[in-house]
Amino acid sequence: MIEYLPLAGAVAVCLALALPLVDDRADLFVTRVALSAFGDYVGENEARRQAQRDRMRAAHVAGTTHRVYASRTLLYAAVLGVAGSVIGVYAAAGLLAALDVGGAAIREALPSAFEFVAVVARLADLGLFRLFVLLTVVSATVGAGIALGAYVARWQLLDQRAHARAAEIDATLPRTVAFMYALSRSGMAFPRVMDTLAENEAVYGEAASELSVAVRDMNAFGTDALTALQRISRRTPSDDLADFSENLASVLGTGQSVSTFLNDQYERYQAEAEAKQEQYLELLSTFAEAYVTALVAGPLFFITILVVIGLVLQDTLPLLRVIVYLGVPLATFGFVVYVDSVTQAVGGTQTVAASSLADQDTPSVTGVRHATDEPGDRGDSPRFDGGTASGRGADAAGADRWAESRERLRVYDRLRWVRRLVASPAETVLASPRTVLLVAVPVAVAGLLVFAFPIMLGTPVEMVGQIDGPLVVATAFVLAAYAVAYEFGKRRVRRIESAVPDFLDRLASINEAGTAVVGSVRRVADSNLEALTEDLRRTRRDIDWGADVTTALRRLERRVRSPMTSRAVALVTNAIRASGDVGPVLRIAADESRATWSLRRERRQVMLTYLIVIYISFLVFLGIIAALSVSFIPAIEAAGVPGTGGGLSSGGSAGGAVPGGPGGIGEGIGDIDVAEYEQLFFHAASIQAVCSGLVAGQLGEGSVRDGVKHVVVLLALTLVAFVAIGAV
Repeated sequence: MIEYLPLAGAVAVCLALALPLVDDRADLFVTRVALSAFGDYVGENEARRQAQRDRMRAAHVAGTTHRVYASRTLLYAAVLGVAGSVIGVYAAAGLLAALDVGGAAIREALPSAFEFVAVVARLADLGLFRLFVLLTVVSATVGAGIALGAYVARWQLLDQRAHARAAEIDATLPRTVAFMYALSRSGMAFPRVMDTLAENEAVYGEAASELSVAVRDMNAFGTDALTALQRISRRTPSDDLADFSENLASVLGTGQSVSTFLNDQYERYQAEAEAKQEQYLELLSTFAEAYVTALVAGPLFFITILVVIGLVLQDTLPLLRVIVYLGVPLATFGFVVYVDSVTQAVGGTQTVAASSLADQDTPSVTGVRHATDEPGDRGDSPRFDGGTASGRGADAAGADRWAESRERLRVYDRLRWVRRLVASPAETVLASPRTVLLVAVPVAVAGLLVFAFPIMLGTPVEMVGQIDGPLVVATAFVLAAYAVAYEFGKRRVRRIESAVPDFLDRLASINEAGTAVVGSVRRVADSNLEALTEDLRRTRRDIDWGADVTTALRRLERRVRSPMTSRAVALVTNAIRASGDVGPVLRIAADESRATWSLRRERRQVMLTYLIVIYISFLVFLGIIAALSVSFIPAIEAAGVPGTGGGLSSGGSAGGAVPGGPGGIGEGIGDIDVAEYEQLFFHAASIQAVCSGLVAGQLGEGSVRDGVKHVVVLLALTLVAFVAIGAV
């Protein structure tokens, strides 16, 4: 075993490179070794260093410097290159051992046209010197290839991140410009507009995060706004943001009106959003047609041809299994990833991830301002909302007097999940798809143990046949539970977001009529805004009990946890701080929300057609697969032995070729197990159901999670079809 120690060492070194991902001390050790070995070298070439730093900035690599990243890249490449050289020696030795079969044996096994391949058998007859040279060349080639691949991959990863960030920046830039325009329109100074944008970068996405770098330059290093914006234009991976930053810097430099410039940019982005939507929908329609043709009709064609060949001429089960179990799932996975990467750069309707909103702390429903509220909500700045500041400026004795009450409120907030669960258990569980999975998976496993076990011993086909049906049922059950919870939350958010534009319009109308913001919120809360009505009434109660409008609206945002609502609340609350005349700002927010909602609705309506096409294509797939089981296979069985049938049995083999007359169909039938084909048909339909459902969600609604409900429907159709024909 001592001859395998170098191989074990090489593998151990490769695994050790993953330790920095899980251990900070290992990460620090690797960094020190990398800097000691390559730290001086990476800074020698100024042009290369600047290009690499630009790539890191475009990818927004945080927490590390160029010297550290470049040094670690070289260290990884060197270590993997040495380890790859050692592994290459063993791989070459294994290949030589595998080829030690003799030239004569290879010539006998191959047709005469391929006898030249037998020359590889001479590798085992090489002398010691030639073997050494061969192994050295192989080792050097493999090691150099792995080292170069690791080095290129580390830098290409940054390019991929930069490309993804560019797509996200382009998607979120219109709403970011709308936010800046609205704040500028309210009378807020430009530096304060930038500061406010940086404070709300979690709400407005990647474009706000990129512009926040300019804010940090101005605040931390005293950089002027023009220089900071010009740096953003040079470092950002987004061409749209680069143009916007350059133009904004020019406007600031010439003293023109920033508000007018932002208004022009806002209107331009609104017009471009419709054009991008058309391009986006056309691209999605092309992808839908390509999927139906290549990944539904294509596999169906190959399966049908191979089944005919397998039942009539020779066994094709191994190739069929490769197509069904590997080809279709891997091709679908690649298709989904490709569609996501391509459409991300075109679609302009990206929204803030729901998970980021779910992480926000939900306040108490009592409407009392808690000690856990933000410091900014305590109102040290002037008030423009028309309300009264109560409970502010308490002295030290007053703070001590209320300390016990605040602690009780903190405990009350910590138990909010328990309170919600007791008050409305069904709604609480449905509000969290992950919680539903934690319940559904054990139930499904218990059902499998009850209905599918114990498995009776028999052939592999018989043993698999005892569990594949229950396994598909259990999978459909788990996915159905998740789909119900996911759709419950999604439809709730959709209903609320559909009311946001009307809420902002009504609030703007009342404010423009001369009513203060407090009175405007109270009057709007008395109107009917469908799904948003109850939450607005709770907001009014917050104000009635002493909370200012800013705090009440932020609590509304936390209760609703909707991306559109978060953007509207961020805009309104910051406009309130700048001025009491928030009517124009509310109009801008309403227009932006209505445009976003309109684009989403248009996409759903257009993609509904292609969703139906995917369903029909799957039904055709399922129908042909079922027809092969119901009609074709029995016909082949009957043709096996003329006049008697039974040349093939559904549970066994035919036992060899059966005469069926000169040129008859039974003449070429071999030793085929028909039950394996029927089982493979069921598996093929089930796998295609999962793949088609996920693609339907990706194309129709933008996420594979939206396809879970389609998977459940298609799996149910598959089970019904195969139960009806008696194959399950």
